[in-house]
Amino acid sequence: MNVRIEPSWQQQLSGEFDKPYFVGLTTAVRNEYTQYACYPPGRLIFNAFDLCPFDRVKVVIIGQDPYHEPGQAHGLSFSVLPGVPFPPSLQNIFKEIEQDLGTPVPQDGDLSRWARQGVLLLNATLTVRAHQANSHAQLGWQTFTDAAIQALAHGREHLVYMLWGGFARSKAYMINRQQNLVLESVHPSPLSANRGGWFGQHQFSRCNEYLKENGIEPIQW
Repeated sequence: MNVRIEPSWQQQLSGEFDKPYFVGLTTAVRNEYTQYACYPPGRLIFNAFDLCPFDRVKVVIIGQDPYHEPGQAHGLSFSVLPGVPFPPSLQNIFKEIEQDLGTPVPQDGDLSRWARQGVLLLNATLTVRAHQANSHAQLGWQTFTDAAIQALAHGREHLVYMLWGGFARSKAYMINRQQNLVLESVHPSPLSANRGGWFGQHQFSRCNEYLKENGIEPIQW
């Protein structure tokens, strides 16, 4: 299949595109977008890959699926476009960065600036039907995004994996902890974060220290 995705990821994931599950996934997604309002816009489904080529990945942040309300999702986990109010999880991410690094809360929630520095903001499921969280979770996206994580696991080292919440932490088995840094915590959503285990973990400074120790430019969070 001819899939429009950033060339280095096209090369890494080329073996997936002709597999039966991906052919079925593509058909199902097209049907969903034809019949229902779905997010993100079709041209942004692979935005996380397009903004962060395989060889430039430094950090991997795994989300579950896109925001499902109008105007929010644009293909990057936890991110929203300028002018869109911060979802609660993103508010808590920015609060922790401010406490950890002293970086002021930004004016907008567009994390494209992170992606261009090498942060792969990967949702496990890349599409969603409007107003219905996890509505595309069974279409086959996770087989594809797991393949992307495995490609990084086999082809790259000295990456930082930020695994927030039980769902993201379930991906840890694919990661070599001897060759990478794995930072695990509760999810930044208020329901989890307010119980403890999100604030005060210093994940962002720990991430940057690890990158610097390995001769890699740190992230401007």
